[in-house]
Amino acid sequence: MIFPQSKLLKSLPKQFFASLVAKVNKQISDGHDVINLGQGNPDQPTPAHIVKALQIAAENPNNHKYSPFQGFASLKEAAAAFYKREYNVDIDPEKEVAILFGGKAGLVEIPQCLLNSGEHILVPDPGYPDYWSGVALAQAEMITMPLKEENQFLPDYTELSKSDLEKAKLMFLNYPNNPTGAIANKGFFENTVTLAKNHGICVVHDFAYGAIGFNGHKPISFLQAEGAKDVGIEIYTLSKTFNMAGWRVGFAVGNESVISALNLLQDHLYVSLFGAVQEAAAAALTESQACVHELNALYESRRDVFIGGLQELGWKVVAPEGSFFAWLKVPNGYTSEQFADLLLEKAHIAVAPGIGFGTWGEGYVRVGLLTSEARLKEAVERISKLQIFS
Repeated sequence: MIFPQSKLLKSLPKQFFASLVAKVNKQISDGHDVINLGQGNPDQPTPAHIVKALQIAAENPNNHKYSPFQGFASLKEAAAAFYKREYNVDIDPEKEVAILFGGKAGLVEIPQCLLNSGEHILVPDPGYPDYWSGVALAQAEMITMPLKEENQFLPDYTELSKSDLEKAKLMFLNYPNNPTGAIANKGFFENTVTLAKNHGICVVHDFAYGAIGFNGHKPISFLQAEGAKDVGIEIYTLSKTFNMAGWRVGFAVGNESVISALNLLQDHLYVSLFGAVQEAAAAALTESQACVHELNALYESRRDVFIGGLQELGWKVVAPEGSFFAWLKVPNGYTSEQFADLLLEKAHIAVAPGIGFGTWGEGYVRVGLLTSEARLKEAVERISKLQIFS
């Protein structure tokens, strides 16, 4: 007997990248050595001192019980200490922190916390596709904000109509940006706060790549803009900063009413994270950050090797300013999907077509700098042999 899915499940956006995974797996099964630059999965191990903290905490019988519904106070205090040390932002650990099952969980939950059916949310285009999932689950409507190269991949708020601003109740932002690698400055965040206050919009800043900035520039937090906590929250994940993607731990900080809503929804969904993971996460946030600086340097070196190699080929690409992604304009005559298919079939290099991130992603491919410099150099050599840019 087959039971039909609910209308809600049928309304969810199709997973564009499932087809990319299938194409990559087909190449691998055919015996080809694929250099996979299409994913966003960190390739380095979690630092040893964090793993050790987990091992010790896992032996504690108290962690074998249910954790408190809204997480350990010690992890919330660690998150607040992290924000004070890194960004000089004061956070009340009791009222302004929500523990999350990874950043993605919070991003998908937020529309369900704040939007009613048919209400509107401002979403970047191109942007992280899981924003769309949360919108669909809330049965809400998206208003897209184009991210254009001529505007440094920041949304131009003057392009939004008066009607759109009046309808919008929520806004997603993400800097350093996935997929473009762009960063935001304090002036942009200050303008965002003003816009949000004037129109009653809650801002959700996805700070997943907050630790990854290049050329001596440390990415800034949205909460560093004056008044930011009045209008929104920031979602931070340990996945990228500490190579803890599989650990599924993150947190939201900021506006007390939004944090309260997140905690209420999660009270109905979970009984918090495994206590040992929370203890290890607290260690990551409060102990030596040398591993974070080393990781940032590794990504910057990979970026320079790969982008420099492509530029030598004659491919006019721009180096990202943050994140571990590069956003590359495809050659004339190709759609993003056609060019991604060409690289996979002829050079056995997997990249993500820009169209998978939204309409304004057309004309680009996203590359993840998540393999060794040797493999990145090999990818450049394989592209060179295609003689597209000669």
